[in-house]
Amino acid sequence: MSHTLKKLEKNAVELTITVAPTDYQKDLEAAAVRLSERAAIKGFRAGKAPYETVKQQLGEIKILEEALQTIVELNYFRAVQNEKLDTIGRPEITIVKMAPGNDFEFTAKVALLPKVTLADIKKIKVAKKKIDVGETEVDKVVHDLRKMQPKEVLKNDIAGKDDKIVIDMDMFIDKVPMEGGQAKGYQVYLNEPHYIPGMVEQLLGLKKDDAKEFTLKFPAEHYNKFYADKDVDIKIKVKDVYEVTLPEVNEDFAKKLGQESVEKLRALLLTNLAHEAEHKEDQRVEIEILEQMIANSKFEEIPEVLINSEKQKMFSELKHDLEHRGISFEKYLADIKKTEEQVAADFTENADKRARAALISRQVAMDNKIEVSDEELKKEIELIKSMYQGDELKKVEENVKRAEVKDTIAATVQNRKVVEWLKEKILGEKPKHDHDHSAPGHKCDHC
Repeated sequence: MSHTLKKLEKNAVELTITVAPTDYQKDLEAAAVRLSERAAIKGFRAGKAPYETVKQQLGEIKILEEALQTIVELNYFRAVQNEKLDTIGRPEITIVKMAPGNDFEFTAKVALLPKVTLADIKKIKVAKKKIDVGETEVDKVVHDLRKMQPKEVLKNDIAGKDDKIVIDMDMFIDKVPMEGGQAKGYQVYLNEPHYIPGMVEQLLGLKKDDAKEFTLKFPAEHYNKFYADKDVDIKIKVKDVYEVTLPEVNEDFAKKLGQESVEKLRALLLTNLAHEAEHKEDQRVEIEILEQMIANSKFEEIPEVLINSEKQKMFSELKHDLEHRGISFEKYLADIKKTEEQVAADFTENADKRARAALISRQVAMDNKIEVSDEELKKEIELIKSMYQGDELKKVEENVKRAEVKDTIAATVQNRKVVEWLKEKILGEKPKHDHDHSAPGHKCDHC
């Protein structure tokens, strides 16, 4: 086998590989055995026909076609090893010459992992902010908990600021009904901000069977850009008004929430809020560290295959999140009035940033010998499995046996160790292990 190497744009190369007949003869003989196992060769049991007999009955080109994948894969791998190439993604293979008894020639275009010159860690300046959680934050959570246990009683009076109003509603833009703008029995709590500014003010003071028409402007940040910042004509009719009272904060209230007293409830809430705030601050610090590392490191050109790989991960994460919320991907695309291609284009910037972060993590791990032991991988897999049960657990148990899934899990653990190493070096303190499998609703996407 011989080969030549040509450098291409966007950090890719093209290998031209030539394999002499003597070098691929063993592959032909193995292919002939496979063919004789599938095709009836007169006078021989399956897989037992001599090579020359198979060649006479089926033709040498048929054997060469059967051996094609083996010849390409084996010699491509040898060429990559000889050149010490750090490839990424599948190669693009083109057969140049393929004829029995002649040199076999093909080309392989493949992207290379970009080289990274890491930023000087001593110049990365990130500091943790002080966590300040107190009684004010606890009061807000207590109020939210009270709102989850309301007592609602019909009233034959006008709707006040602490009431709930139930309406039938129709919305129009330029006298055309809005898609999804019709609602029967739509409930509005008048003591809470509405996503359409001014809605609450229009409903205050109405009573059962009142009808009203008014115009409001949708918020500029509305998720559906087609409706954002548009004037919307709204027709409503009041079906019912409810007086809403919230439970008192006393021992009964605390016991319903699993605590012996109000004091213990508030203490638990304070602990949980502090933990949540600490967790968010850790996430902010990690993001800032990676952003500074990206900004101050030097990269060779990032291949499209890396960007596209990150886009696929982002699509998977988006679909997983939508599925969790009971929304189909098709409905989401219809709501935002975009095609899948347009969403992919929107992902480009973040996909590039994620690819660079992954390259930095890989380089830091290599430079500092940050590895994942078999014991660490086993422990991570057991933690993942502990979050599932029944049929879901059986599926996960099968998935984690696959080599590519194990590799993905190992990469996740390694990335986490890299982030912890960076935090230790930059913050000057040993960070806490932050990957919480016990968090409510936690699922591992790679499973």
